[in-house]
Amino acid sequence: MLCASPLAQAGQARITVGSVPAYFSGTYGTANNIDIFYVPIYAQYRKGRLRVKMTLAYESVSGLPQGATLAGSNLSSRGGTQTQTRSASGMGDTWFTVRYSATHARDGRIGIHPYAKVKIATASHSAGLGTGQNDYEAGLGFDARAGYYTFPFAHIGYRLVGKPANSNLQNIATYDFGASYVLPRSQANIITAMFSGSQSEQKGYAGPADLIVAWNHNINPQGSGFQLYFDKGLSNGSASYGIGLGGQIVF
Repeated sequence: MLCASPLAQAGQARITVGSVPAYFSGTYGTANNIDIFYVPIYAQYRKGRLRVKMTLAYESVSGLPQGATLAGSNLSSRGGTQTQTRSASGMGDTWFTVRYSATHARDGRIGIHPYAKVKIATASHSAGLGTGQNDYEAGLGFDARAGYYTFPFAHIGYRLVGKPANSNLQNIATYDFGASYVLPRSQANIITAMFSGSQSEQKGYAGPADLIVAWNHNINPQGSGFQLYFDKGLSNGSASYGIGLGGQIVF
């Protein structure tokens, strides 16, 4: 979940590459404990108001019920009442995101950022690493500036979920809100707390809901640095806990 520094200035073209490997563990509303190792690798191009991002992923899972499928670090479907489990690893799905900053958060104004996302189904459906179907999402991001050091933010979106044959998947709303606080002394350390959630892709189950706390340390004003984050699941549709550590380089 590595984010750009809230103090970074948009303007000249920037390329960002990074990865935040993460581990998640929990039942996700099933009868089994599921362990997921998720490694997203992303590249982003930013120029003026426009950002274009591609995210590839590697996934490894154990304890996955037969018939269940992953959706990144969450579950898309749970395989009914299956008690037999399996392990799998391989390439995850690929995401492309385009975001445009219609307004910036300065001079008392709220930043408004419409975005569109497309998931290309590159994960193996037969191995349970994905649904084998493309997804499409659109929404709005918002951010603001409260004083010099505090940056609240939120997003709401709607996802058209690709539905395999004989599945009971449904389209979902996605949402999050939180705030980042820049530690005043060095301005290189940023603490972020946020709630992240969505409806469940599978009818009849709780959607994921998570409390996430992250620490970013930037090694330059452009936003290169590393991040450590902790994730506490708040619903039956989430992992019990997760932890991630990684970094990014901004050129």
